[in-house]
Formats: sequence, C-alpha cells, structure tokens
Amino acid sequence: MAEEISLSILSGKGGTGKTTLAVNLALALENVQLLDADVEEPNDYLFISPEIESKETESVMRLIPEVNDDKCTACRKCVDFCEYNALAMMLDNVLVFEEVCHSCGGCKIVCPEDAITEKEKELGKLRHDSLSNLDFWQGELNTKEEKAVPVIEKLKTKIDRDKKVIIDSPPGTTCPTIEAITDTDFTIVVTEPSPFGLHDLKMVIEMLNEIEQPFAVVINRAEADSDYLIEDYCQEEGIKIMLKIPFSRKIAELYSEGIPFVDKLEGWDEKLQQLYQEIREEALKQ
Repeated sequence: MAEEISLSILSGKGGTGKTTLAVNLALALENVQLLDADVEEPNDYLFISPEIESKETESVMRLIPEVNDDKCTACRKCVDFCEYNALAMMLDNVLVFEEVCHSCGGCKIVCPEDAITEKEKELGKLRHDSLSNLDFWQGELNTKEEKAVPVIEKLKTKIDRDKKVIIDSPPGTTCPTIEAITDTDFTIVVTEPSPFGLHDLKMVIEMLNEIEQPFAVVINRAEADSDYLIEDYCQEEGIKIMLKIPFSRKIAELYSEGIPFVDKLEGWDEKLQQLYQEIREEALKQ
C-alpha cells in the first residue's frame, strides 16, 4: 500500500469553502477517512450522511470540581489557585462556574481538607458512520459548552493511519483550529478572491508559519478578473496555489441542495484525485 497522509483543510473564516473542498475531495478518493473537526458547527454530514443521528454515538466527558461544604474550611486555596476564575468564595462557600472550568484538577490537589471531588459532565459527542469507501467521524460540542479542544482531541484519537485522512478544521486561527491541524502532514488553506479573503488568508498563513506547518492554497469561487488578489500575494510569498474552484451557479445550486458537486459535474473526480496526489507528494517531501 502506498504511504497515506493526513490532510487538514481550513480557512480564515466560515463560509469560504473548506467544507466544500473537504467533502468533495473525500468523495473523489478511495480508502478515505473524513473527520469533521468544526465541532461548534459541524455540517459535513449534510452532504454525505444525513442519517448520522441514528448511527454510532460516543460521549466526550470532562471532570468538574464538586465541593463538600461540610469539609470545606473556606481557606481559599482552591480559589487562589484557579487561573481561570472558575471558583469563587461567596461568604463561606466555594462556588463552581462550570462553563469556565478547564478541568485541570488542580483545585482538588491543593485542597488541604480533601473537600473537593470531581464529577463527570458531557462536553460533546462523537458520531460515526461507515459508508462505501468512506469512514466518517463527526465531533459535536454540546450547546452552552465552550471548550471545543477536548472534543477535537478525542475525535483525533479515531484517526486511521491506513487511510487517506482528511480533517475539516474549524475556521480562523484559534486554539481549536491549531488543535485540529497539529500533527497532520499537510494543510490546505481555502480562500476566496476578495479583500476579506486576502485579509483572512494572511492571518492563517502567519499562524501556519509560526507553528511550521507545511501548506498550500486552494482558491474557491475563483474569477478571472479578481484572482490576482490572491495570486499576487501567493507569488510574492512563494506560496503554491494547487487548485481553483470556479465561481459557478451550478456548484452553488448543488451546495444549497446538499449535493456534492463531484457527483454531478463531469471531470471533477479526476481533478480532485490529481489534487490529492500533488498534496501527497508535497507532504512526503517534508
């Protein structure tokens, strides 16, 4: 078997087209694993597995401190220890703010009275479905929860290195994005030929250079009279543009109906297969 790679796909902001590329690329290939790591708003399933709600589900849990008021002496050591202000002293009682707790367990360790235990709380879910030639995993952060990184960490434990791994990452340059792309062999940045697209592309590339992650660019909604915005910048910075997906009414219509364009538009399966081969060659050079 040829050596397979792990590929992360991201963009500077939502709506640029990373899900479009991730889904269509996955469907154009064989022996693929697609992980939707955009856990705050996963939507890959809409295009490939609408019935995933009824498939295999696994909870992602985290530990939350619980204070025994009978043992607590209001010494404040746990409150003073917490860097995230998840604990506060109200009169002689310690209050726990679960939403900002990072589940580090430090408050339990520093408590001299053994008054703090930990309880499990569901942070999110992993959903799984196996289709022909595609192993699909989705991470999903529960409503009102804020800590996306642990869900992404758990999702990445499902990576199968014997498959072509594609990770649909969260947009932007925040911690969830970095967690999603860390340890992947290569990253594709999806952008659009507009001033906003160029601005967000620059932010993402600055982040990728900082963490020394190899990458290239794909332009979505490409138009001949505006592509120069991205092309000029990439040429100046020595960044490779691997593919252009045209600004197409047909592609937009298919997207609005939840239909991957690779299934309907002739020639795109070959183009995306060629794209993967170029990405793989670049990744194996690193």
